[in-house]
Amino acid sequence: MTERATDPYATTRQETRPQAAAKPVRWAADAVATMREGARVRLDYSAQSLWRVDRMIEEIRREEPPYAAVENVLRGLGAYAGEVIVRQTGAEWWASGGEHWVRTPDGRLWDPVDEARRSFGGNGSLRLLCRDATARG
Repeated sequence: MTERATDPYATTRQETRPQAAAKPVRWAADAVATMREGARVRLDYSAQSLWRVDRMIEEIRREEPPYAAVENVLRGLGAYAGEVIVRQTGAEWWASGGEHWVRTPDGRLWDPVDEARRSFGGNGSLRLLCRDATARG
């Protein structure tokens, strides 16, 4: 047992994450709650759950709503996919100029929010992004 584990004042991993994570972590949590309450879809931050997310984006796309009407939902689902990558690989959120990326331990940068937008346009997949980001080179 480490000293850190026995220290009652030690911070948890969640509390020590970079400031860049604050917004996307909140967006992801909001997406999880919205999907659970509105669509009765449970998301558990597993790579397998991204199949459901891709299907949900496909269903939204088929309804042909204007992008502005679904922009926040797509941002949340992209952030959710980013959180899946973060939790699976030990990656970190990075932010610059209002944009958020995930940097995996091997130094690669991933843009799951943009991938959600691309998915809505019919040219992306959060499941495949996660597969590529978590693949060991």
